[in-house]
Amino acid sequence: MMLRTWMNWRTLLALVAMLIVIATIFYSRYLSGKIAAEERDKVQAWATAQQFIARSGPEQDLSLAVSIMGGQDDIPVIETNERDSITNFHNIDPGNAASSPDHLRKRLAEFKSRNEPIITYLKADSTQYNKYYYGDSRLLREITFYPLVQLLIVTLFILVTLAALAARHRSAQNQLWAGMAKETAHQLGTPLSALEGWLEILRDNPMEPSMLQEMEKDVRRLKLVSDRFSKIGSQPKLEPHDITETLATTVDYVKKRAPKRVEFIYEGSAGGPIMADISPPLFEWVVENILKNGLDAMEGRGQIRVDLKKQNGQITIDLSDTGKGISPANLSRVFKAGFTTKKRGWGLGLTLSKRIIEQYHGGSLFVRHSEAGKGTTFRIILKASAANL
Repeated sequence: MMLRTWMNWRTLLALVAMLIVIATIFYSRYLSGKIAAEERDKVQAWATAQQFIARSGPEQDLSLAVSIMGGQDDIPVIETNERDSITNFHNIDPGNAASSPDHLRKRLAEFKSRNEPIITYLKADSTQYNKYYYGDSRLLREITFYPLVQLLIVTLFILVTLAALAARHRSAQNQLWAGMAKETAHQLGTPLSALEGWLEILRDNPMEPSMLQEMEKDVRRLKLVSDRFSKIGSQPKLEPHDITETLATTVDYVKKRAPKRVEFIYEGSAGGPIMADISPPLFEWVVENILKNGLDAMEGRGQIRVDLKKQNGQITIDLSDTGKGISPANLSRVFKAGFTTKKRGWGLGLTLSKRIIEQYHGGSLFVRHSEAGKGTTFRIILKASAANL
């Protein structure tokens, strides 16, 4: 489950990054085109102002033309005659132009490759004209490189986020493995304690055969716990089993170890066996976990009810208790690793139960209903065995 979540996050981040980059590229091209059009208009106005000054007489007002020419201080322009011989330049470092004869020619070739020239005729009826080749302003160059900068920023953001998610994933995995080890110790503790007790009794009553039978039960319990944990992490073999009988066995086991003031209600199925493909050790573990949670919630007094039914090829099992219930704030967290409201415990029982039912048995496990002070109902849904349809 955590691995799928981790992969989903990686996929989501990659998609978000792609969308951001694509949107940035399209918007940058839109801005570049808009600025390029405005710059061409600006160079056109500048060239027209030059043309106006060249044609004007001594008494004409040149203030507007001079103002237009003075306002064009950011777009590099090279002026040539009709034969492309360079006659003037504007907004190009004069030091470079003067020190290197090839510098202007290289810039001219660059401008030719980027923009069509603007042509102005020296006189209205003249065949002589000037060409104005121009490059990009600093603003336009920055807009052009902006997607690359944006891509770099997004990449860094994704790398940092992935590193944080990886650290969180490792922490969750470490917590899970630590919890698994503690849960193993917790599961083994009960039969081990019982065996120690029987050994003490045997020292005083070495000839009591019933004690050997009880010890044998605890040894079988140890083997069952070992078998359960050996199946976690690998796909167990599922075989048809009678759910009615399996539930009866598990309910009876928990009932014998529950406080006397807790009432258990389970009537099984009146319609005969209900078969489902399960791994009995793991399925019994799930039911046991849920029933023990109910016992903890009732604190020694109350009722546990198990209802089983089959309808339309689907088996439904409701496990209800009359305990203190689950608060609405915790309903979405009950199946998360490490979550527990008990003073003792590691918060892995329901997490493992959900994994066993949903990943190994192809069913579902969820909280059907819970109300503070009145109790909780967990529901398990399984597919009926093909032999039972």
